[in-house]
Formats: sequence, structure tokens, C-alpha cells
Amino acid sequence: MKNLGIDERLFNKISGIAQKMPFYNLLGIRSTAFGPGFAELKVSTRAEHANHLDMGHGGLLLSLADGAMGNAIRSLGILATTVDFSTALMSPAPLGQDILARGQVIKAGKNLIFARAQVYAGDKQLVETRGTFFRMGTIDFEE
Repeated sequence: MKNLGIDERLFNKISGIAQKMPFYNLLGIRSTAFGPGFAELKVSTRAEHANHLDMGHGGLLLSLADGAMGNAIRSLGILATTVDFSTALMSPAPLGQDILARGQVIKAGKNLIFARAQVYAGDKQLVETRGTFFRMGTIDFEE
């Protein structure tokens, strides 16, 4: 996992949160990088991720995009929950390939945080999404 310029203590904390997240572990999602207001996640698609057309299920891509945006928010030391997101599914996810999501914070307001994410298979963009998140507090380093 790469630290792209955030405080080392924050990097270690949010890396630990991501590694312990049960849903990420179920799907095989891994965090690969954190920067200020930025996060990158990856999943290697496998047969268990398939839909009835033998392509990666759209729900996997949405989960990856939502996670990338949430992790980008955590990279600022903020805890938030998803309120809404709008997604364009541009292309199906191939099985047997690495799928990469990049999330970034657009604006962190007092109560609402706006973020976006793109999901790729190699150079091919699969998803474009924008999300709104509700600020729940800040990361507690004592936990």
C-alpha cells in the first residue's frame, strides 16, 4: 500500500480500517494507495463476482466506487457515511482481471462531503460516479 503524502499516523490508521473491513474482505477488495483526499482500491475479478451474463456484476463495481470515495474521505481524517451517489456504468467488468477504482474528494463541507470515483480495467473506464456523504465525525486515534 502506498502513502502518497498523508500523515503517517493517519495512513496507518486508515490502512488498518480498510484491511479489517468485513465487506471488503468478502469481495476481495484491497486498498492500494492513500493521498490527501485520494484513495485507490483494487479487486481481482473472479467467477464469484459474475452476473448471469458471465461478466463482473455491477454491484461489485458500485461497491468499489463507493469504497474509493469513502476511503478518500477517510484520508482527510473524516468519518462519513454515504447519503447518495449517481453512477454511470459505461462498460462491463471483465472476469479474471484487476479492476482499479480511484476516489477523490471534491469538497469537504461542514456537514456534507462531495466526492467522485472512476473505475477502470486497464486503460478502459468502466464506471464514473459522484457521491454525497454525511460527516459523522473525525477518526479517533485512541481506538
